[in-house]
Amino acid sequence: MRILHVAHQQWRNYGDTRVSWAQKLLHGLIRCGYQVRPFGDRDTAAFLAPLGIRQLGERAANRALLQTVEAYQPDLVIVGHCPAITNTTLEAMRQRCPAVTIAVCNNDPLFVPENAARIAQRCTVADAIFVSTGAPELRRFSGQRARLWHMPNPVDPAVERADCSQRETFDHDLLFCSKSNDLTERGKLVAGLREALAGELRFHTPGSFGVPGVWGRHYDDTLAVSKMGLNLNRQEGWHWYASARMAQMGGNGLLLFTHADAHFDSLFPEETLVYFRELEDLKRAVMRFHHDDDLRRHYAANTRHFFHTEMNIDLYARYIVEASLGLHWSHDYAWLEHARA
Repeated sequence: MRILHVAHQQWRNYGDTRVSWAQKLLHGLIRCGYQVRPFGDRDTAAFLAPLGIRQLGERAANRALLQTVEAYQPDLVIVGHCPAITNTTLEAMRQRCPAVTIAVCNNDPLFVPENAARIAQRCTVADAIFVSTGAPELRRFSGQRARLWHMPNPVDPAVERADCSQRETFDHDLLFCSKSNDLTERGKLVAGLREALAGELRFHTPGSFGVPGVWGRHYDDTLAVSKMGLNLNRQEGWHWYASARMAQMGGNGLLLFTHADAHFDSLFPEETLVYFRELEDLKRAVMRFHHDDDLRRHYAANTRHFFHTEMNIDLYARYIVEASLGLHWSHDYAWLEHARA
């Protein structure tokens, strides 16, 4: 099977890359034995643009993508966050490759109006759309061409390599990484927690409260020496929605605190994630696990094991291919109960 993977490949970041679900998907597709050709939409636009100004090269990037489709004749095209790739281009793919299936993957939250609009727009041309929010939230987009599916945040054994559940010494007792303040009030929760825990443990907040952010290798190194992590979204209460940091922390064996209103208790086994609703809940939970290291290691190890056995990039890639093409499931995927809207 030939797959064309269109996404932000981060070629021009020259090693200082963010942990990317799109790159994990590429790795998973290759590990599963598919013939995969990556196409970097943003980098191609910059390469083809006058003076390297990406926006000036977007039309040329669309033409280059169609040229690639015509030459490669893919069975499946998977398109990530590529706003510069137009629906007209996706429709034109079928003229050049009539048997092609087009799938779109979107890992951004639905509470961002621009992102919800992008999903609705793609529903008119894609055959399948995968969103990192549970299927009950996706029904609003039903009625167009696309079949709507949930997709989880996966771990990559080559990326999430640390196992903090087995460590005894750490540089940071609690970790929260974020730099975004749009459409959120989570900063108030983090500030309240910092104040409540002052002097009790080492709370590291890269990207917030004047602490420099960490990227690439420095982010990996930070995760590897952290004991517990906060999985705080900009808004809570969206079914099975979490940012990619959930897999990054959980896959590296950090004990993970997450909001109960996302209903991850219907996806994750017992004694994995630690749930809270209010600041006081979170404070009590943090202190409980901080002072009971056997319990912390037990929960963190269970979480890491679940991510690496049931939400790894191999299963992630196979699921997206099978759902896109309407194939029989090759695995009893943990998220199938709320997979399709």
